[in-house]
Amino acid sequence: MVRLEVTAPIDDWSSWLGEIPGARFLFVVLSVVIGVVLARFIVRVIGRPVARQFSRQSVAQTIVRGVRVGTIVFAFLFGLWAIGFRFTDLLIGTAVLSAVVGIILAPLVGNFINGVFILADQPFEIGDMVELDDGTQGFIEDITIRYTKIFTLDNTFLVIPNGNMRDRDVTNYSAEDERTRRSADVLVTYESDIDEARRRIERSARDCEAVINGGPDIRVGVARYNASPECRIQEFGDNGVLLRLRYWVKKPYKLAKVQSELNTRIRERLADAEVEMAYPHRHLVFDDTSGVAQVGMRDDRGHGQRTESPDPGSEIGVEVDVDAGANDNTGASGDTDVETDTGDSGTEVGGDPDSGVPGSGSDPSDTDQ
Repeated sequence: MVRLEVTAPIDDWSSWLGEIPGARFLFVVLSVVIGVVLARFIVRVIGRPVARQFSRQSVAQTIVRGVRVGTIVFAFLFGLWAIGFRFTDLLIGTAVLSAVVGIILAPLVGNFINGVFILADQPFEIGDMVELDDGTQGFIEDITIRYTKIFTLDNTFLVIPNGNMRDRDVTNYSAEDERTRRSADVLVTYESDIDEARRRIERSARDCEAVINGGPDIRVGVARYNASPECRIQEFGDNGVLLRLRYWVKKPYKLAKVQSELNTRIRERLADAEVEMAYPHRHLVFDDTSGVAQVGMRDDRGHGQRTESPDPGSEIGVEVDVDAGANDNTGASGDTDVETDTGDSGTEVGGDPDSGVPGSGSDPSDTDQ
């Protein structure tokens, strides 16, 4: 029996490659190509078993990517070793090389470490709907070691390095339970029927298809909340009574549309019940210590005409319409309803005291004061 033995050292073989121009470079390229083909084959073989082993898609994808990259890197290093490259040569200038590599790779290493933390902490998963601290909403498309890719609701991709992703406040709407609790504030006047307003606001929420209108209580931690919409008196404000509606949405994917539909229904139902929504306003009261109230009155001859003052001792209850556009000092336009009550106690006016026209509670000689 004849036995063949290879006795030529690797150095002789690399020297033989060196005699051919470009042979060493081509050998390294060939090694990388073989590594890429081998990596694809390995990924195809282990892809499904790894996906079944790990329930989290992001972890399974990270393992598969690691195997693919590791195979290619190993093929590249093998090619360098085969052509006689000595890795001990890299030790020359280790201090300088370490400083340069540290500066260049610091952000990359930071993103890598934060990517590991994201995969370990599991704050979100591929397919979850999230909202960033700047209001951007979208779905997690991919989580890698270096970055997180978000497919926004505006049909755009947002790629965020993991270092920045961990520093931001992220709201996950899809974690465990997709039902989301929302709120809507409605300010009504004190003269309105508050009980009727609350009933109509709750009925408006129940009429929305995307809103949960009943069923068992929803548990959040150790607390339980009523699944039906509830409208409560939040506070008594300066301009009206603040009512707050709390309701649950079935899916978090169209929150803006649900909010718009709910606001429209609330506006229509309150208008049918003649419940007035409050708005910022001021009620000014003038008495004998407040100076002189000046009111511009309109008659049949035109707008903003001066009127004669009645006797100081008379009592007048007058409702007038002041044309603010007649005031040359302010240049404002529009009409303002003014209610004047002149008597011994003073004058009560709801309007603009700076119209520049004397009112019904002053003496004509005092109009310039």
